This record gives sequence, structure tokens and C-alpha cells, in this order.
Amino acid sequence: MPLQKLQGAMRIFSCQRSYCLRAQGQLTKDFMEALKAVAGSSNVSTSLAVREQHGRDESMHRCSPPDAVVWPQDVEQVSKLAAMCYSQGVPIIPFGTGTGLEGGVSAVRGGVCFNLTRMDRILQLNTEDFTVAVEPGVTHKALNSYLRGSGLWFPVDPGADASLCGMAATSASGTNAVRYGTMRHNVLNLQVVLPDGRVLHTAGQGRHFRKSSAGYNLTGLFMGSEGTLGLITQATLKLHGTPEAMVSAVCSFPSVQAAVDCTVQMLQASIPIARIEFLDDVMISACNQFSGLSYTVSPTLFLEFHGTPRSLEEQVQNTEEIVKLNGGSDFAWAREPEIRNKLWTARHNAWATPRMCVSPSPSSPRSWWRLRETWRNLGSRALLSVTWVMGTSTASWCTTQMTQMKADVSRTSQTDWPGGLWP
Repeated sequence: MPLQKLQGAMRIFSCQRSYCLRAQGQLTKDFMEALKAVAGSSNVSTSLAVREQHGRDESMHRCSPPDAVVWPQDVEQVSKLAAMCYSQGVPIIPFGTGTGLEGGVSAVRGGVCFNLTRMDRILQLNTEDFTVAVEPGVTHKALNSYLRGSGLWFPVDPGADASLCGMAATSASGTNAVRYGTMRHNVLNLQVVLPDGRVLHTAGQGRHFRKSSAGYNLTGLFMGSEGTLGLITQATLKLHGTPEAMVSAVCSFPSVQAAVDCTVQMLQASIPIARIEFLDDVMISACNQFSGLSYTVSPTLFLEFHGTPRSLEEQVQNTEEIVKLNGGSDFAWAREPEIRNKLWTARHNAWATPRMCVSPSPSSPRSWWRLRETWRNLGSRALLSVTWVMGTSTASWCTTQMTQMKADVSRTSQTDWPGGLWP
């Protein structure tokens, strides 16, 4: 038995090794014609520009383009195309809107990229059950626009206008996670095309039950799988009632510890906060410059509450007391949607903020000014702020960009900087 187990392990390793060493760019002409026969010639591309567009996302990883890109129109095409790739040992890379931060779309060994954005139908809305079924091309902003007037909304908001099935594949969260949970808590069923072309419904076809106490949690298995287990071609989502009233607030603190203590005390007091986000003074300074805002440059909390007008009054009163106990100041409340959206502009632009000065052009004084200002105000301290707000993968990206900025400055003489903007 030990010898048989060893031989089995060696066979598995041999298969993995041969797969991983597969050379990029080895798709045959016959295989390409077969792809076009299923998806249509206009839905298959080997153009370098198109492949490079699909070879990276918003992460720090460099571009690794696939050998070809296909745009399936329905789940049947996805199934046939996946089966073809599987039979030929060709890697399959799912692609949504390209807003991920993990590098999951990088075709490190070539293969075929499945762009699912043309499957963009909202299939079934059940207002009585608070559920909706969507195809992978539907974004969370498009869904909420569709739900306008129904009294329902989908609260998971990662900042970027990501596709909902892509959000399921990456187990996205967002600013509303403190009250409404992440994607993992708001997906009831998934339709998945497995690598060999078989179609799987993780909770059973057409089912959207909230309670489950039997069997494997297959929906949870595919959540956060990053496209490594299958292609998500449909998601059944849990909706929530639109709050009767919303109010947002921004408040600054004398220190990071004071802001953290305030957050802990609000949660301990069971105040039903819908959103709570923290930005330190470095990130606030950068956001002010990038978004044209005028927040106090100090550790800052962004808050939002949902409920009835009467309940909001109580929440606001309790929150103000806790904020004052922790030295908070510059408390600014906003009830109108336009003002509330403006208050959250800094948070939603936090990802773009550290990138605002990348690849400056000598012909663009504004781009050099941004580089100068970021270099002067952020420096290496931006790493702490980005790590806190956006996570370690973004922090790694920021480290790379800071290194590149140093190289740009060292290669540039003072006379090359327009308008005397030398830092």
C-alpha cells in the first residue's frame, strides 16, 4: 500500500508538472477555429492589445496576457468552450470587470480568457423573497439602478463598479460589511461551469432558501475561489429593504488610538452602524489633494447609519457622546444623498489616491505637481495608511510604486521639472 500511494502521488506530481511547464502561445489553428465555431468569429480575439487588456487587473502584478480571449453569450457556450479547453489541457481564466486586487486574471501559463461581461441579464427578481438572480456581467451599481423603486437594494459595495459574480469569486466586502455582511453572507446559490464543462448549481437549481442544515456548503466553497474551481455564470443574491432614512458623518480624532477606542465603544454599545471606515492623517491629506476635499488632516472616522428618522436621532445622539468622550471633533453630519456621497468620495477614491502620480508626463505640469506633492506629503509613510485601509496586497503595490518614484526622481534633473516644482 505505501508503494501504491507513492506511485499515485508521483503520477499527480507528474501531471501538475507537465501542466505548469506548458509553453504560452501554443493554441493550434484548429483549436482557434473550434472556439470561433462555438462563440462566433466576432467573439474571439488574439489581438495583442486585447490580450494585454485581459492580462492584468488593479493589483500590483505585472501583465500576463492569455493566448486568446472569448466572449461567451450564454451558459451553454461557456460549458462547450470549457469542455474544449479541458480536453486539450488549455488553461481557463475567467474575467469580469478587471477591478480585482489579487491578480487572479493573470494568465501565467497562457490559455483562454473567458470574458463574461456580455452575459449581463438580470434573470429573476423575487420581491417577496428578497432575492435576485443575475448573470456575471451585471455590476452592483447596475443592479441597484434596476432595483430603484422596488424598495430593495443590494448593500455590498467594494468601491469599484465590480461585477457581482466577480465579487462572489473574490468574496468581496466593502464599506457596508459591518452591518450587512460580505458577499459570503449575501449569496444564496451559484450556477458554476466546472472545468470539464459540467454545470453545477451549488444549492440546487432554482433554489434560494436562506436556511440550510444539510449537505455540503458548496456555495461557500466557491466563494472566494478566485476562478480556480469553476466559472460562476449566475448568482442568486440576498436583497435588503431600502432604509427609510440614512445619515452620514465624518469626525476627526487627535490620535489613531482615540479613533480605534471610539469604534470599539460604539460596537460595544450595540449602536447599529451601517458603515464605519478609518483613514489616518497621511491618507486624509492625500485624499484631500486627489479629490479636492478639505477635511481636517488627522485620523478620521467615516460613519453612516440606516433606519427610521426616530431611530437615527437616538443613534446620532449616542454616537456623538462616545465621540466626544474620545476627543473627537469637527463632527459633520449629512442627510441629503448628494452630500452623503460627497462625504464618501475620499473613501471610494482611496485606491486611486496612491496611484495619482504614477508615470508623470513632462508635458503635463499637473502630473508633475501630483508627484511632487505625494513625494513631499506621503513618502514611505503611505505604506502604513494604505495597509490599514486597503490591505497588504495594496500595501505591496504601494511599496513598488514608491520605489519607482525614487528611481524617477533620481533620473530626472531639476531643470526637467516644469514650473520649478522640484520637490
